[in-house]
Amino acid sequence: MRFPLDGVSLDDPILEGPSLRPHHGGDPDALVVLLHGYGADGRDLIDIGKAWADLLPGAAFVSPHAPDPCEGAPMGRQWFPLTFRDPHELTRGTEGAAPILREFLAAELAKYDLPPERLALVGFSQGAMMALKIATTAVVAPAAVVSYSGMWAEAAGGRGDMVLPARPPVLLVHGTEDEVVPAEALFASARGLAEAGVPLEWHLSPGLGHGIDDAGLAHGGAFLAEFLGRRRT
Repeated sequence: MRFPLDGVSLDDPILEGPSLRPHHGGDPDALVVLLHGYGADGRDLIDIGKAWADLLPGAAFVSPHAPDPCEGAPMGRQWFPLTFRDPHELTRGTEGAAPILREFLAAELAKYDLPPERLALVGFSQGAMMALKIATTAVVAPAAVVSYSGMWAEAAGGRGDMVLPARPPVLLVHGTEDEVVPAEALFASARGLAEAGVPLEWHLSPGLGHGIDDAGLAHGGAFLAEFLGRRRT
């Protein structure tokens, strides 16, 4: 089964961004999509693919630029606007940005002839919100999700009791000193996802602010290798 491709032309890019071919040099047996945060772009995360190349030698990596110019950082991109005044803007924002990202994922999987079970989503901050939104509302659950310094928007919006169509394994990673998305967001997300039946793990990096450290990177790579390590037959 594939993600729906209605209206998608593989000749017309939906989103664009840097990518890496598999470390082993052959055709990809998995796809890891890296979703950047508010005010950045796809170049911000693509080097994670190089760091994980030995762990995931058969995986292709792609880090798309978000669709819209960032209102708060003119040189960057955003998945959706942020005002920090509307308590529902995260749920509305992830919902509104989800269709174009779903189309991009469908096109990328089709390009490599991969099923959604060989997809992993990795997001940072706003990109982590998108990764969790897409993964838990998919027709077919992806292999795994790694969320860095983000949150599950539904839990933040008081909708943690919703029934989820998909329950992929999730790793939540956060810094204890995150000044943008407080570490409490990890615990709220973990509670909501666990109550919804999502298998999850979490890691707190002591003293880390809004970023990714070596420990978090190692945990994320090992987590994905656990679920993507087997080559497709």
